[in-house]
Amino acid sequence: MTTTPRPPGAALSAILLDIDGTLIDSNDAHARAWVAAFAEHGYVVPFDAVRPLIGKGGDKLLPELVGLDAGSDSGTRISASRAELFRRNELPHLRATPGARALLEHLRAVGLELVIATSAKADEVRALLTQAGVADLIEVAASADDAGASKPDPDIVQAALRKAGRQAAHTAMLGDTPYDVEAAARARVPAIALRCGGWDDAALAGAAAVYDDPADLLAHFDDSPIGRRAAR
Repeated sequence: MTTTPRPPGAALSAILLDIDGTLIDSNDAHARAWVAAFAEHGYVVPFDAVRPLIGKGGDKLLPELVGLDAGSDSGTRISASRAELFRRNELPHLRATPGARALLEHLRAVGLELVIATSAKADEVRALLTQAGVADLIEVAASADDAGASKPDPDIVQAALRKAGRQAAHTAMLGDTPYDVEAAARARVPAIALRCGGWDDAALAGAAAVYDDPADLLAHFDDSPIGRRAAR
């Protein structure tokens, strides 16, 4: 666990949560689904080119990797293929990240509302949360469908704040990618980062603290930025 000293901030009322890589070990699976979808439509894109971009939405991946607008006919077809390949071939085999449910149960027990802020599409959110075993703990969700642009733009974080009726000063974001950290910062929400998504501390610079996974955060909860602010 690595913690960067920061002012404690206002008392917390809600935690904004990423899903992929944060609550469920799905980042490699998403990359594989993109690779397969590109191949179905005649594009050869290696896994190693896709994997570092997972955490962004299709609106970012398609132009960066193959020069297509996500709203174009080709972009729409590739995105639909990716969604089907992920649902059929990857989702059934995914597991929650270590301690995901226990951490969320603890966050609720200390009085914090749980709000999803994800670059995933709305029709994938429930399936991901169910596969992670935490769907029953979530109260509000904002997805790519609620935002004009995916992370690292702040749109999804801002949509989550609006849907929950919360002010940025009374929330914190839990995520696993540099895109979560940047999106939260641009929405003036402090971020707590997890290494279980595959990024190292240098990539997650800017987070108020970095932990291995939800279990590590829970083990150090009382001394974490969330624990200190929840206790106020």
